[in-house]
Amino acid sequence: MLSSCGHSHNSADSSSTGASLSEQDKLATTTPIKHLVVIFGENESFDHYFGTYPQAKNPSGEPTFTAASGTPQVNGYEKNATLLTANPNTTNADNLAAAGKAGFSASYMNPYRIDRTQFDTASQNHAYTPEQLATHGGKMDAFVTNTGKGIAGGSGSFGTIAQVMGYFDGNTVTGMWNYAQHFAMNDHAYTDSFGPSTPGALNVISGTTSGADKFVAGDTIPDGQGAYTMVNDADPSGDTCSSATANTTMAGKNIGDLLNAANITWGGFMGGFDLTATNSNGTTSCKRSTVSPNTSRTVVDYIPHHAWFQYYASTENKNHTRPSSTAMIGHTETTDTPGGATAVNHQYDYNDFVTAVSAGNFASVSYIKAPAFQDAHPGNSNALDEQAFVTKVINFLQQQPDWKNTAVIVTYDDSDGWYDHLAPTIIRSSFDATTSASINVPNGTFASGSGTITGADQENGAGSCTATGATQPLNVNGKAVNGRCGPGSRIPFILISPYAKVNYVDSTPITQSSVIRFIEDNWLGGKRLGGGSNDATAGSIMAMFDFTQAAHTTPLFLDPTQGTVTATAPAA
Repeated sequence: MLSSCGHSHNSADSSSTGASLSEQDKLATTTPIKHLVVIFGENESFDHYFGTYPQAKNPSGEPTFTAASGTPQVNGYEKNATLLTANPNTTNADNLAAAGKAGFSASYMNPYRIDRTQFDTASQNHAYTPEQLATHGGKMDAFVTNTGKGIAGGSGSFGTIAQVMGYFDGNTVTGMWNYAQHFAMNDHAYTDSFGPSTPGALNVISGTTSGADKFVAGDTIPDGQGAYTMVNDADPSGDTCSSATANTTMAGKNIGDLLNAANITWGGFMGGFDLTATNSNGTTSCKRSTVSPNTSRTVVDYIPHHAWFQYYASTENKNHTRPSSTAMIGHTETTDTPGGATAVNHQYDYNDFVTAVSAGNFASVSYIKAPAFQDAHPGNSNALDEQAFVTKVINFLQQQPDWKNTAVIVTYDDSDGWYDHLAPTIIRSSFDATTSASINVPNGTFASGSGTITGADQENGAGSCTATGATQPLNVNGKAVNGRCGPGSRIPFILISPYAKVNYVDSTPITQSSVIRFIEDNWLGGKRLGGGSNDATAGSIMAMFDFTQAAHTTPLFLDPTQGTVTATAPAA
């Protein structure tokens, strides 16, 4: 086997004969990995999911988690115990003012365990500006007043804006903790920039949020060079399911363009993307919906502002045109011309991923988004529905012939504004002071002392998000732009593969664009996107792999409901 920095690996050298290899397995790759699957979830901070890892409370009646001997410690609350009893959020003046106004004590603002019975949380404020205000120049002490939201009638902190300080443990996010036990995770993974879903979706495929074609109030800001930067959640202009007004198109390239140029199969697989399908409840088209078995809420499956590749003319599938056949899923169709009304452009439904892989057509690179009720986004989803989806996908993949050379990344688009104690090291500056408006900070207290903030950037002062040594990132024309301050919030990042290190925690600083870097390094000889993309400077995930040992291909099947290890694969 090769080391993680070895030379090109061609599966034709393996025990299988060349004639039996798929076109994907025949491709020369830098590592033995021939298939990458990116399960891109929604809205979780690292501390929110792994704050006390690997120590779970294990109350009676809930799934239990007991860490293996020698489990490494993450940079969380077990390593920084005073954060649980004397958290800096308890002494922040703005937090105290908000607590006094709402009638709860400072003690509510210490991190606390959210029980499995409280799995259905509120979505916290996770817009570009409030996240910066919460970070507060790296003090990490202003979350309650800037991003916190609660649930009416909830007990203790859970029922107040201090809900933002809560964390799950291995009795609720049991599946995620078990994947971390048996594979590898990173405890220094961040979003590329502050902000919500769409910036994260763009960064994980293009490494930049620069190049929006128009101003959309609250969603894009002037970049200082005559165009706009995406900072919140405008829909893609080219999608028939998008808002007719709050939409934009992005300039530049994404990883799909590089894969197309190299004739490598790939796809974006979105829950609800197939508008010809009808769900069991009779819903169809853009309004296909599913009732959550855990919350009984009806949730529309497809959310346009989550649809990464729909923002680019070169990879958009405007009308959700269906692939011509199962064999063509992942391949370039003859109609795939930029802007073409019937172009498939490698954009599919999640169900197409299952169909294609089951038929032996497993694309080299697959980006997956769950139907919205299972995507983990608080409000429309939750940890239990997410667990059901993630375990279903990974249980399925582990039963495929190509599991032996597959890697799965589970990571997230943003933190949802949930508290995380580890401050990002800002390396990309932004100085937007042009937006004079009431920024969406719901709790009425501001570092500036008023309800109006000038400028989207507020991390370390009005109109400023920077740090010593940080520089402004560039746009596609090589000019410095605003609106891309980062890295932003810390998020979970798990690598599941026969080649993943076992029970391993990597602390290499990485971001969402590190996913792009791996694809480029493994399949494309290190070719970069250019145009100001963060792929050129993103940290590498290679330390999470071990290519010096034989692949550990024995499946780890998890129960979709409990998240616990099972001897056999549960029924799909």
